Amino acid sequence: MKRHLRALAAAGLLLTSSLVAVALGGSASADTLICEQYGSTVIQGRYVVQNNRWGTTAQQCINATSNGFEITTLNGSSPTNGAPTAYPSIFFGCHYTNCSPGTNLPIQVSQISSATSSISYRYVSGATYNASYDIWLDPSPKRDGVNQMEIMIWLNRQGPIQPIGSVVGTTNLAGRTWEVWRGSNGSNNVISYVASSAISSLNFSVMDFINDTRNRGAITNSWYLTSIQAGFEPWQGGVGLAVTSFSANVNGGGNPTNPPPTTPPPGGTSACAVKYTANSWNNGFTADVQITNTGSSAINGWTLTYNLPGGQTVTNAWNATVSQSGSAVTARNVSHNGSIAPGGTASFGYQGTLSGSYSSPSSFSLNGRSCTRN
Repeated sequence: MKRHLRALAAAGLLLTSSLVAVALGGSASADTLICEQYGSTVIQGRYVVQNNRWGTTAQQCINATSNGFEITTLNGSSPTNGAPTAYPSIFFGCHYTNCSPGTNLPIQVSQISSATSSISYRYVSGATYNASYDIWLDPSPKRDGVNQMEIMIWLNRQGPIQPIGSVVGTTNLAGRTWEVWRGSNGSNNVISYVASSAISSLNFSVMDFINDTRNRGAITNSWYLTSIQAGFEPWQGGVGLAVTSFSANVNGGGNPTNPPPTTPPPGGTSACAVKYTANSWNNGFTADVQITNTGSSAINGWTLTYNLPGGQTVTNAWNATVSQSGSAVTARNVSHNGSIAPGGTASFGYQGTLSGSYSSPSSFSLNGRSCTRN
């Protein structure tokens, strides 16, 4: 607290009726000024408001209110063809080990009976930003670090900015038409739903967007909803932008339509087989991967995981979204090959760099279940 107060005084900021909160999880009983880079506070005993300035070293301050927050100081800016400066936001759930009080998240998608939310924004002119609602999901009940799937709902877009990836179509959700974008930022996959005109308030079912993402093969019902967030991504300007109200409710008791995969019992057989065909040269390689459904029911949405031997790095892929962390590789289906009928196959491939001698991966798991090798 003392270090932060000295920093504010050195910056020439006048603190009057505002209460300054810098510790994670601090509770706001009055308006709360947050200038710390990742500072946060709790409102209503239920939601976390966070400054979350990650894309610039310039100062940014937000004022947390009893119902939301307002950006009061924003000195940084970013080129519009790159990432924004920050994501000041309010959230329910868990974000980088910071969990909102009493949250029931993470919760498996198959166990959700309903998930509803409402949001109201106040916009300003002369700035470049989006008003973004984020829904985060992961194959595991993750409470820290980056989740593997980010759903973004762009309720307002101002300036020459665009979501990650490219347009893949349109859809009708929450009584509106949305332009759908799909891509990856290198750390996680992103599906963005962009409104055709600014929406200042919305009361909707979060499950509408989760189900649409699932139907595109990006997740399965065995994945976990970890947090839902609403705020702004500013590129240039944005003082005065505000979330004036926010609510979120996620209820369990759903019917598991796609239960979590289990490891086959000893002596049993797996429900998948993988054929891995590679071609290597001095400093590179290509790989074609074929997945066969050897079970008796269809696979709707798949994630294949395995480890690449040392010295191999994936550089580009086709017919799947492929990410790599260290030696661990995760390949997820794209929209046209997410379903594999019994006895059917799905294929993808990629190119990579190679250092040292080549060898192929030794084992594979599909949706958490071990596969045999063809």
